[in-house]
Amino acid sequence: MARSWRDRFLRRRRQPQASHSDDRISALSDDLLLDVLRRLDTRSALGAGMLSTRWACLPRELPALDFRVDDIFPPRYHRWLLHRDTEVTDLDYQLGTAKVEKVMPHIKRYERRAMRALTRSVESFLEADVGRRRVSRLRIEFFATHNTGCINRLVARAIDAWEVDDLVAVAKPISWQCRNFHDFPSHGICQEPHASRLRSLKLGGCALPPLHQHSALTVLVLQDTPRSTPESAYEGIFASCPQLQVLHLISCRCSGNGDIIVDSPNSEMMELVVEKCEFARICFKALPRLERLASLGTRVRFESTSFPCLRKYNLTLCLGFRLEDDRQYFAPPIKLKLSLLLGRTPDITDLVIRFTGPDRWIVPSSSSMSPALLPNLRRLLIADVPWSWDISWPRLLLETAPSLETLHIHISPRSKEEDEPKGEQIPWQPTMLGHHNLKEFVMVGFEGTDRQVYLVRFVIGVCSTALRHVAMYKKGHARDKGHWDWEMVAQLQESEWTDEEKDKALRQIMNGIPFSSVASPVILFG
Repeated sequence: MARSWRDRFLRRRRQPQASHSDDRISALSDDLLLDVLRRLDTRSALGAGMLSTRWACLPRELPALDFRVDDIFPPRYHRWLLHRDTEVTDLDYQLGTAKVEKVMPHIKRYERRAMRALTRSVESFLEADVGRRRVSRLRIEFFATHNTGCINRLVARAIDAWEVDDLVAVAKPISWQCRNFHDFPSHGICQEPHASRLRSLKLGGCALPPLHQHSALTVLVLQDTPRSTPESAYEGIFASCPQLQVLHLISCRCSGNGDIIVDSPNSEMMELVVEKCEFARICFKALPRLERLASLGTRVRFESTSFPCLRKYNLTLCLGFRLEDDRQYFAPPIKLKLSLLLGRTPDITDLVIRFTGPDRWIVPSSSSMSPALLPNLRRLLIADVPWSWDISWPRLLLETAPSLETLHIHISPRSKEEDEPKGEQIPWQPTMLGHHNLKEFVMVGFEGTDRQVYLVRFVIGVCSTALRHVAMYKKGHARDKGHWDWEMVAQLQESEWTDEEKDKALRQIMNGIPFSSVASPVILFG
């Protein structure tokens, strides 16, 4: 045993010992070191250049820069925000207010410190920037204060000198002040916009700068614009930036109450998203290359020739609102026909519809058979249908889409106050419709109510040849995959059917349907 211990001791002495001065990380190749720096936030990556001369030039090789004020906050700040944002009920209102008043001084102090630290970092970075640098992407998130001149210099330097092609600038509101918006200089976001290589731009919480000379710009996202923005500024985007291919307007506002008129026959725009914007309405006259349109909570109007290439459409609209105190609601002043919302868009192949409100506001046309408004529609999702509505209204869409192959319907869970469906029912007339292309019909939120059974029976009865898959699930939802694609997700563990329930629902559905008139679809319950 003694010999064995002595041998081990001698072997350890013969092994070379690492010196404290050795820097094995710096011995790595440039590619490996840059891979390490890319995984850090930009402030930490830039600070790594002070470790040694070996690291000094590496931050200059970073292809993307990311300055975010959130990276400066300690975890305690986010816990205080959580306390502040906790909903206060009527019973503990005073206690909740006291909690907010207690944490607000800490929140204010950390936000001031974080913004000062971000400003110092940006200014030091700009002062130390010498020589040529190539940056493909710049992202900067900051608080909208009056001391943001360095932000404008950083953005201008990135576009003019670094030839950045992807820029994100988001001005966040300070939690303890009225909402401020960031302003760029009057000449725009850079000195030489005509030479800009900027291809993608996102501005959040910023006043809209002039963009007409950015000829390379193809993707533009505007979010949380100020209410002082005139309608003409939005109209100018379509008119003066014909090279744009993608435009997203999210929570944007305007100063007037008039319509925004879009008439751009030379536009190259292919994708347009208008989401929760406080506009009176957007009226489209000409966007000849538009293929994808999402109107989410914003009223749009277009003519029959506005979108000759439109293929995918997402339409979300809520009319009327409810007063929770007295359980009354304000309904829309008029009932709307489906043709007024869809217009003439014969080339649509994929359609997502979310119509909601306290009362059903979609009505059938005067004739028993609606014209084929959607002759090329293949896939249709009707999501978030209020439980209180007459769920049979999607029959309107089935009658307007003779080429439909997939029909998915999601019904929202009923509230505790709703015992039975309320509201006016649709007096359907007999139909001679024969649908020969529908292959799949899925309904999520099926509880076997009379109108739900009516719709399922109608679909099976008129789709007599191609229908092969019918599924009814008690619980589930429609999962969005972008703005124009989706998948139906069923919660099978929580919504299992008993054999008695399946037999009863099946008898109700097949009642009155001649067995010889239908194919043999596979009917699933979940």
